[in-house]
Amino acid sequence: MAAKAVFLLYHWPKAAALSRGELLRVFGYGLRLDASATAYLSIIPFFLLTAGSLLPARFPLDRLLRFYTAVAGIVAAFFTVADLELYRAWGFRLDSTPLQYLDSPAEMAASAGSAPLLPLAAVLLGLLAAGWALYSKVCGRLPALPPGFGRGRAALAGLLYLALLAVPLRGGVQQIPVNQSDVYFSARPFANHAAVNVPWNIVNSLFLQSGGPNQYQTMPDSVAARTVRQLYAPAPVADTAAARLLRVPRPNVVFIILESFTAKLVAGTGGEPNVTPNLDSLARTGVLFTNLYAAGDRSQKGLVSLLSGYPNQPTTSIIKYPRKTERLPHLCQSLKQAGYASHYYYGGELAFANMKSYLVTAGYDQLTERADFPLNQQNSKWGAHDHVLFDRILTDLKTQRPPFFVTAFTLSSHEPFDVPIPRKFRGTDEAALFRNSVFYTDWALGRFLRTARQQPWWDNTLLVLVADHGHHLPGNDAIESPGKFHIPLVLAGGALRPEARGRVVATFGSQTDVAPTLLAQLGLPTTAYKWGYDLLRPVRQPFAFYCFTDGFGFLTATSRLTYDNIGRRLTSGDTTHLRQGQAYEQASFEDFLRK
Repeated sequence: MAAKAVFLLYHWPKAAALSRGELLRVFGYGLRLDASATAYLSIIPFFLLTAGSLLPARFPLDRLLRFYTAVAGIVAAFFTVADLELYRAWGFRLDSTPLQYLDSPAEMAASAGSAPLLPLAAVLLGLLAAGWALYSKVCGRLPALPPGFGRGRAALAGLLYLALLAVPLRGGVQQIPVNQSDVYFSARPFANHAAVNVPWNIVNSLFLQSGGPNQYQTMPDSVAARTVRQLYAPAPVADTAAARLLRVPRPNVVFIILESFTAKLVAGTGGEPNVTPNLDSLARTGVLFTNLYAAGDRSQKGLVSLLSGYPNQPTTSIIKYPRKTERLPHLCQSLKQAGYASHYYYGGELAFANMKSYLVTAGYDQLTERADFPLNQQNSKWGAHDHVLFDRILTDLKTQRPPFFVTAFTLSSHEPFDVPIPRKFRGTDEAALFRNSVFYTDWALGRFLRTARQQPWWDNTLLVLVADHGHHLPGNDAIESPGKFHIPLVLAGGALRPEARGRVVATFGSQTDVAPTLLAQLGLPTTAYKWGYDLLRPVRQPFAFYCFTDGFGFLTATSRLTYDNIGRRLTSGDTTHLRQGQAYEQASFEDFLRK
């Protein structure tokens, strides 16, 4: 808490721009990470207390506890002080990045050359003195055991303390353990950064570290960059009118991300019939894209690809690195500049996989998540079922200022596939449960659409429906199988031109192409979304690129390949586009490293 106050004072010009409420929330929201960091630091003392209680009285337990506390205090204070000046230069809180310079001490010294060493040294000494005073006042020396209180009971007490640490370690009793998302509360990046706990952030980034060098480098960077540019070379457009789908220039946009909606269960994309009748019906009266592929295999990866048009990484995800996602474009930001109000809806916890920090950075006007629903509506393992989510959206849209950009992320078709309606498909195997959960979400969607079509905002609204990723079920596709990544994309709503309804687009594309396609329809700039193209004005050779665990797939209308980075071999397909796939992976990962 003292370190947060020091950080705000050191960066007072930025802190002064925050309201009194925001300053208080810096401490309040940051408390969970503070508690988690404190609990991690407390593991060793409580372990020593437990073990030391069973050892002879001459064992120097008290001395060891004070020594550990002194070392931990010095390290934490040093990181806190180093962060004060590094934040000024880098714009993000201290993490594992300085470890990149351990082999070049001259550069480290040069970087610190302009730092005000005397004031920083004074802050360091002040923190150390305050820390030791608090320890002496609150803890002091370890007292002797009371009469009749044996060493066995003392050891059991120590074990109890260790067990009780579980709650602050994970930041509370919520379903998802605490992460950096939990301290993000403001549209001002500085307020969010100020709430972060530095020791926690450093250790967390060490576990998540993907700082380079680029392990996917198979050619000179210049060759990879040139190859990627050639992939995005535009094709001549014969009929620009055919690429126009909207009858109004600034429609409302309702962007619905469907959890795990694989194309294998959507009839319009060649999947099973009768599983998604409402989505299929919508596709027949809207615009259906039949060859869209997810960029990755997890929700958080699909979120970034859809809303920021950014490709995935083979062994990590950019959403885990808030300072990197702050540099991404975002549909919300692009539409806000065009006057759109915005709202993001999710029935679960936004802290999951660091989604909240990403969405706060995106600048949504409002975020609605699990905690915003009454307890009786949190009726699934993950939170509020999809029909509850859609009901909330319908209620809120009655008073939403147009034009609006509403993003909704469903969750009921996620494992464990529990649904609140009678099952349509027989069987208790996992595939049957999954099929029933997709049917339920489609049922909830149909229920939403029937009411939405009666609302005054419908005629001026574009509906975008797309999956966050595919699924290995049904069929138990292999991890790299293109079928696992094949997903639907449907554009519908009252804002479509009559002549666009019923159109089927067979262009190959990825989730990274959805944002540029939408922005092009709205007549808004797409230059920031360099990893995607307009699916209605495609490149010369439309393609889809996706990542699985340390491998990638590259698909075109005439060729499909999947490649294993660890084994350095093709797992399917031929080498026709291997060079292009490797260039894309290398260039996109290099871009990720430099963010």
